[in-house]
Amino acid sequence: MPALVRFEDIAHLFAEFQHTAFRLETRRGYATDRAGTRFQAFMRGVDPAPELDNPWHVNVRERAAQGALFSRVRIIDEPPTDGQRFLMASATANAVAGEDIRVLARSGAVRLDLPEYDFWLFDSQTLVRFHIDEQDVTTGVEVIDDPAEVLAACRARDRAWPAATPTAEVWAQVRSAV
Repeated sequence: MPALVRFEDIAHLFAEFQHTAFRLETRRGYATDRAGTRFQAFMRGVDPAPELDNPWHVNVRERAAQGALFSRVRIIDEPPTDGQRFLMASATANAVAGEDIRVLARSGAVRLDLPEYDFWLFDSQTLVRFHIDEQDVTTGVEVIDDPAEVLAACRARDRAWPAATPTAEVWAQVRSAV
């Protein structure tokens, strides 16, 4: 079993990376989202209100102003799950803060042989792999600096990014179909 740490123990990486922070999201939903009031309101038809002053958005804005790049690819099902629709609906605030979020259909992810686990990749040097249980709860993260595993994550990013579509484009199509 790999050595797992709490997500909070790696939070400093989001302020310390030099150039790029990339996230691959593979889940159909996340327990933390489903437990939140914003998600529950979304399920009642209320669009998620941007929270531009939350710590995540503040950090993204500050780091983007320094030239750092936050990006992510979210894998979505066809049709998207409620959790995936919520993430697309709430991505506007991330984009305003300076984060580039794109989506990729799960069939495309399979075709590109992408990993089936979530991760953050910092400066193409440090890989943080999420360990998430069947209830979509993050049980810990694994910090990996093994060159072969980091290279595999870099290659996954490099396959996923050009194949993915900006979230706003996909959300407009999904939203109009609901």
